[in-house]
Amino acid sequence: MGYARAGESWFYLAAVLDLATRESVGWSMRDHMRAELTSAALMMGTRRQRPGARLVCHFDCGSQYAAKAYRKQLVSMKATPSMSRTGCWYDNAPMESFFDTLKIELVQERRRRLRRL
Repeated sequence: MGYARAGESWFYLAAVLDLATRESVGWSMRDHMRAELTSAALMMGTRRQRPGARLVCHFDCGSQYAAKAYRKQLVSMKATPSMSRTGCWYDNAPMESFFDTLKIELVQERRRRLRRL
């Protein structure tokens, strides 16, 4: 999950990556980090991709992923949950890379706009 400052407040972004294509297939932005955020991203990803019955859904140890509503959504999809080990960022490296790239691109775009002024 990523986050960024927007003026005086923060916004949070949950994303779903298809690891076969490294494409972002689902996302959701909110002003909070509750399970609704991650569930909406997962719902978008599954509606767009229509994964088969052997879907493995990997996520980190955040409380929004461990929430009952999110787990229930995985069960209804017949998805196999796969949770990162605590303190092992290698387990979630593709998402970390995605959010790092996104933040770098946002910062670079902001700098380009400021130069134009």
